Amino acid sequence: MAQTPPAFIGHPNRKRRRASLLIPLVVTALAATCLGFASKEVVPVVQALSLCRAGDASTLIPRDGVLLGVNLDWDSETLAEHRANLGHDPAVVVQFSDIPYDDETWSHTTNAVTQVRETGGALLLTLEPHGGLETMSDEVIAKLATDLRAINDQGTTVVVRFAHEMNGSWYSWGQQPIRYVDVFRKVAAAVHSQAPGTSMMWAPNYGGGYPFTGGQFAARPGTPDFAALDTDHDGTLTMADDTYAPYYPGDDAVDWVGVSLYHWGNQRPWGNNDVSEPGKFLAMLTGSYSGTAGDDSSVPDFYQVYGVDHGKPVGIPETAAIYTPARGGASELDVKQAWWRQVFSAETHQKYPQLKMINWFEWKKYEIEINDDVDWRSAGSPAIRDALAQDLPDWLRYGEDLEACR
Repeated sequence: MAQTPPAFIGHPNRKRRRASLLIPLVVTALAATCLGFASKEVVPVVQALSLCRAGDASTLIPRDGVLLGVNLDWDSETLAEHRANLGHDPAVVVQFSDIPYDDETWSHTTNAVTQVRETGGALLLTLEPHGGLETMSDEVIAKLATDLRAINDQGTTVVVRFAHEMNGSWYSWGQQPIRYVDVFRKVAAAVHSQAPGTSMMWAPNYGGGYPFTGGQFAARPGTPDFAALDTDHDGTLTMADDTYAPYYPGDDAVDWVGVSLYHWGNQRPWGNNDVSEPGKFLAMLTGSYSGTAGDDSSVPDFYQVYGVDHGKPVGIPETAAIYTPARGGASELDVKQAWWRQVFSAETHQKYPQLKMINWFEWKKYEIEINDDVDWRSAGSPAIRDALAQDLPDWLRYGEDLEACR
């Protein structure tokens, strides 16, 4: 019998990213004036002051190769420091924000944009409606579209990852496919019409362990949402039900599809320092994983269904391998190198050409799932950084490879 997976595999309740203010004074003032309080009246001013504007968001998708990005702990490292560490500007930089947001919250995003603009990369903006999907009013959506247009007009391309992991039971927008699809489509329509330099990413949680029972927001039997999620119509929710399809907002609303794939260890207790099984990364991407962590073979093939059949560029918004310094087991280098060699393997590039983005989770933080501190970083020490740099393939694309405003 397969082992029961953990209730969830993700990073809930993480702090908002606050971009460092170690940036030139003039650029800071421009960002605060033109971005922090964006409105329809401000947009023309931004256009006049900017050196250029972000073009059609689809130009971000590389014709060949894969964008290499980073999910950075802004409080510990600036993008300039990350560039000096790895020798390249990231092509994509991840930022989190609540929505609806006030001016102070949005200023964290605009501070991030200022750093990202200097690297030539794009911003992957993860928007989290913690107040629930009902807080996404027409006014909130309209303000978002205007603010994104202001960012685009300053020269930065944005990918919006709206209400990610919506198939999980731990977020206030989770397991509500009917309302979720409606709200996502409204956000996408506003973004597409008002901010052409911004695209929409649909990013469910990896399906291993679905339906993630026990979470506060799990779908309740007898509700329309439960019926929509019961794709095999047997009256229960199990891994036999499609963990992705009921939440898909439609091809016209989705520009990117994404799924975060982590190595959390090989078996319970999660978080031990284990070298990942060979082929695990691609098996998770294609819904064919069956190994020491459980049997996930009933999970749909995310890459084939959404990357090939729906024709969407596929992103890995977050990936990393768990290393818990307080625990024994394999060395940090062995754990992390085994994982990134799978992620950046020749097979990954040759057999999965729709894979267009990979972002490393560059954080050292406490994880509630295992009640311990974890170092996820790929460049947290010179030894790890140098090993990664040596293993990075030439098909990766960086910020300096993009046509962007500098």
